[in-house]
Order: sequence, then C-alpha cells, then structure tokens
Amino acid sequence: MRKLILLGFLTLIMLIGGCSSEETLENIEEPIFKNVSVHDPSIILANDTFYVFGSHLASAKSDNLISWEQVSDGVHPGNPLIPNALEEMKETFDWAESETFWAPDVIQLGDGRYYMYYNSSRGDSPRSAMGVAVADDIEGPYKDLGIILKSGMIEEPSEDGTPYDATVHPNVVDPHVFFDQDNKLWMVYGSYSGGIYILKIDPDTAKPYPKQGYGKKLLGANHSRIEGPYIQYSQETGYYYLFLSFGGLAADGGYNLRVARSKNPDGPYYDSEGNDMIDAHGPRGSFFEDNAIKRYGAKLIGNFMFLRTENEVLSGTDGYVSPGHNSTFYDEDTGKYFVIFHTRFPNRGEQHEIRVHQMFMNEDGWPVIAPNRYAGETIDAYSKKQVMGEFKLINHGKDISKVNKKSVIIQLEKDGSISGNVSGNWKQTGDTTVNITLNNITYKGIFLNQWDETIANNIMTFTALSDEGIAIWGKQVLTE
Repeated sequence: MRKLILLGFLTLIMLIGGCSSEETLENIEEPIFKNVSVHDPSIILANDTFYVFGSHLASAKSDNLISWEQVSDGVHPGNPLIPNALEEMKETFDWAESETFWAPDVIQLGDGRYYMYYNSSRGDSPRSAMGVAVADDIEGPYKDLGIILKSGMIEEPSEDGTPYDATVHPNVVDPHVFFDQDNKLWMVYGSYSGGIYILKIDPDTAKPYPKQGYGKKLLGANHSRIEGPYIQYSQETGYYYLFLSFGGLAADGGYNLRVARSKNPDGPYYDSEGNDMIDAHGPRGSFFEDNAIKRYGAKLIGNFMFLRTENEVLSGTDGYVSPGHNSTFYDEDTGKYFVIFHTRFPNRGEQHEIRVHQMFMNEDGWPVIAPNRYAGETIDAYSKKQVMGEFKLINHGKDISKVNKKSVIIQLEKDGSISGNVSGNWKQTGDTTVNITLNNITYKGIFLNQWDETIANNIMTFTALSDEGIAIWGKQVLTE
C-alpha cells in the first residue's frame, strides 16, 4: 500500500509538471533484502550461487546479491566449513596464540576443488599463521593442507631468513588469491605492521613457490593502518585494481575503502594523483600514523549520513559507519561490477552486516561506487530532465576519521549550473556519464536510477571521483 501511494504521488507530480511518459524513470521492482553478518566478506560464485566467507568461520550465500542466507558462524564443533577446526588446525592456533580465524579467501583451482586460505592472529601483535585447506564442496568440510606462512617470530628466522621486524615484514593475514590475465596464480595479503605483500602461488599445490620469502612489497610499513587487499582486473580498462581498507575497523576507527591501479598484478600501483603506493606508510618509529597515509589511494567510501530534508517523502537518515574490508566481483554476462564489504551503522555500535553495491568505471578508468545498495538495477540512458533537480550531496573527502560526512543540498539547474550549499556546474558527457565541478574541482562519474530503502521508491543518483581521489555521491530528493 505504501509503495502504491508513493507511486501515485509521483504520477500526480509528473502530470502537474507536464512530464511525459518518456521522462519517467524505470520502475525497479521492490527488492526483498535479507541481511547477514559476515565480517571481511570475500566473494566467490559457485554453482550459480554467490558465497561470502569471512572471519570466525562465518559464511553466507545468495542467488541474487540481495537476499542472503547465513551458512555458518563461529569456530565451534559442528561448523559445516571446518567441523573440528581447533583440532584440525591446532598448529596454526598454537602459533597464533588464538582460538579463532581471521579473514579467509576461497578459490576454485584447476582440479575443481575449493581451496580456503585461512589465517589466525594473536591480534595485539603480528604473531600470525596462514594455511590452506581443501574441500570438494564449496560449503565444506575443508581439510587442512598445512601452514604456508608465519609472522611474528622471536627466536627463529622469518620467512625471508632475516630476524622478523614488524615495521618491515608483513602480518600474514587477509589473503586474496587470484589468477591474472596470463593465468598465473597470485596471493596478495597483509595488515598493518610491515605492509601489503604479493606472492606467486603454485596452482598444482595451492602453496607459494619456494624461495620467495614473504614476496614483493606493494605498500605500507611502520604499522600503518592499511589492510584487506583485494585485486580485480578490468578487461574494460586493462588495469589491475588494488582495493584497500585504511583506518581502524571499529565503529570509531574511520575505516574506509581506497583503490590504486597497475598494468601488472604485482605492481607498481599508483593512485589517481599518480602517487606510487610504495610510498604509502608512516615515518620510521611511528605507530598508526594516519596523517602520513591519508593522501594515498582514491577514497571511494567512508563514514557518511544522508539526512532527511523537511519536504522529503517518508524519508529517514541513511548511512554507514566504518565500511571496509571488501571483495569485488565482475559478472561477465551482465557487464556489472560489484563491491562487497561489511559495514557498521549510525547509532548501532559494533553490530555489522554485509552490503553489496554496484560499481562502475568512470571515463578516466577509475571505479566509482553507487550510493545505494544493489537492488537489481541496470544503468540506462538518461535525459537531462530526468537527472536535473534537487540532490543530497555527500563529499567523502580524503581523511581517516570517525566523523560521519553529512549531506548538504544542491540543485542541478537546467542551465548547467549548480546552486545550493555548494556552487559549481554540471554537464552530461554521455547517455549515463557526467562531469560535476564543485569549488573548481571536477568529478567524473555516472548517473544511475536506484531503489532507495528510506523512501521505498526509485530515485536518480550520481557517483563521481576527482583526480585528487575524492568521491562524491548524490541522491535526488523526492518530495510531495
């Protein structure tokens, strides 16, 4: 009933305003969202079903990226993924001085079996172990193949034969295993400590080739708060995109997603300003020095809150707190990119859920994230009349902060100017693409008609990124 009333309002508004049927937005069928909690979700498609695997042996599945079903959660006897993990991976837990797993990754290799790259860490130090387990079925049970990397050594040499140095060497957690365009297998990994590293993996054994040590460093050092690496190749642009989470994962940690790119899977990676990511680290002797790293990487999403306006239809506040530790997926059949991450929410403490948003490449070949969660929408050609009007604007900035970026109101005027709380100009550069200039900074992105949960209706949105690596989002205001 609520949806029918709102659609009636829209029809009346268009009739009064003289808007033709050709100017109406595509009606997205109301989605049925079902939420799950999987921290650090890593996605894989198996048997036409999407699975995400996360910390503490949590997993979930979905056939549409909208409605999710919890499969497992918690390291305990009977977890279907690894029913006897504390016994099966005893060597790992003994080394890590822990009884739980951190962020894993699952990949299907040439033998048709599924390989889980698991890891455990003490947490207050980089004393960690990473191993691999294998299963015939995506939902397990997984059988241990042994430890492949260790970190945090005290009385023995590190993986490269030198004494372990936490400011230089990696914390062996947060793996992502992927094939490059030459069908070579890699694993990128790391969190805080000495930074993010990448290793070559033998696809026949599922383990690193020998004599690599920890592999090649891509960025980070001196305990910089950078973690959760994930690499996605784009046929469209010819780049490998390295997604990273900066900041702390807690509700007050300022977690945010960033990206850099390279023509090679093992780098070097550069951000949208041309900065070499190998320089992204704190100074020697520093600890969690966010000011030293905040300029690196294009920041795609951080803390935000869309505020309700006085004349808006049935709206509430909408926002995320510390969104991060993502994976990505490219659907070859539809040409859609997706980003999958966990997030916390305003005034809900540390409770978290996964979110899936559609992602697009802007005209400069940089990913931009749609403002609303995925609801089945497909990008289309939009007329000027469809995209102009009043919008709530979020500027994600480049900072690492617990503060929520709050929306302000702007108006995309018919003459191409922008008025309201921020002034500038805008121009459609194609059927879906747009350039938005605010305070003399140009952001390049796209328009997208999306379902909005707060008003249970369709609205126009935009997402764009500047050369400085700053993302902006807009959501059209639907009024009575």
